[in-house]
Amino acid sequence: MRIAFVGKGGSGKTTLSALFSRHLARSGAPVLAVDGDINQHLAEALGHDGSGTRDAPPLGAHVADIKDFLRGANPRIASREAMIKTTPPGRGSRLLRLLGDDELHARHVRRVGDVPLMVTGEFDESDLGVACYHSKLGGVELYLNHLVDGPGEYVVVDMTAGADAFASGLFTRFDLTFLVAEPTRKGVSVYRQYRDHAQEFRIRIAVVGNKVTGEDDLLFLKEQVGDDLLTHLVQSPWVRAAEQGRAEGDLESLEPHNRHALSILRDTVDAHRRDWAALHRHAVEFHLRNARSWANEATGLDLTAQVDPDFVPGPASLD
Repeated sequence: MRIAFVGKGGSGKTTLSALFSRHLARSGAPVLAVDGDINQHLAEALGHDGSGTRDAPPLGAHVADIKDFLRGANPRIASREAMIKTTPPGRGSRLLRLLGDDELHARHVRRVGDVPLMVTGEFDESDLGVACYHSKLGGVELYLNHLVDGPGEYVVVDMTAGADAFASGLFTRFDLTFLVAEPTRKGVSVYRQYRDHAQEFRIRIAVVGNKVTGEDDLLFLKEQVGDDLLTHLVQSPWVRAAEQGRAEGDLESLEPHNRHALSILRDTVDAHRRDWAALHRHAVEFHLRNARSWANEATGLDLTAQVDPDFVPGPASLD
C-alpha cells in the first residue's frame, strides 16, 4: 500500500511520516520510507544523527539511469530521452517488488534504524533558478508507477508542503493520503485545497489532527473538517525530546494516545483494497495530459503511443 503524508509546512507531516514508518517496521511489516519533501528531514526524524549508516545516492540525481533500468525491453520506449516521469509501464518494462533484489533498491535504499529509506535529494547549485522541485520528484513517480506492492507491504512518502503535489500526477499514485493538520485556521486551509482537488479524481484523504492540547482544539478540527477527521495526536513531549536528540526508549515510550492513533492509521490503510485498474488509469490519464501539453513537442515524438492498451500492472503482470 502507498501512503502519502501531506500538510502545511510545520504541521508535523515529516514527524508523522517517521512515526508511522517506525510503527510499521516495529511490527515486522515490510516498509519503505521515501523523503519526497524539498526540505530533506525524514532521515533525521527517523533518528539518523549523521553517522553510522551507509549513504545512498538520491533518486533525483539519477533519474536518467532509473529510466534506462525501468524501461527494460519495452518496445514502446526507444530511449531514456523518450521516457518522461509519467510514462506508464507496459509489456517489457521492469516491474519492481518492494525492497526487491534489483539494482534500483540496492543503489538507492539505506537503513535508518529499522526503516529502509529512499530520498529524492535536495536542490543543488546547478538547479537554482533553472529547475523546479517537481523535476526531482520524477524518480519517485517512476518508482511508484513500476512498483507492484502487495497486501501488508507499505511505502510511506513524506510529500512537499502545501498543495504542491497537485502540480504533477504524483498525488494519484497513493492508496491513501493522510493530511496532517494543526488545530488552527492556517492548519486546515491546506485541507480545503486537497479536498477539492482530490474529489475530482476520487482520491481518498483522511485528516490527522496533530499537536492537539485539549477539547477546544479537537472541537475546532471537527468543526472544520467534519467526517474527514480520522484521528488525532496530542502534543508530545516524547517527540520534542526525540527532535532534540534526548528521547529515552524506543517508540514504546511514545504517549499511549499517540501510539493508539498510529494503530488507527494502520487499520485504515489495511482496510483499503487496491484497484489496480483505477491506479493505472490515473497514470495513463496524466501521461496523456503531459504528452499533449508539452512532452510531444519537447521530444519530437508522439508519447501517447507509449501507452500499452492491453496492459495493467498488478500481481499477474509479474508473471
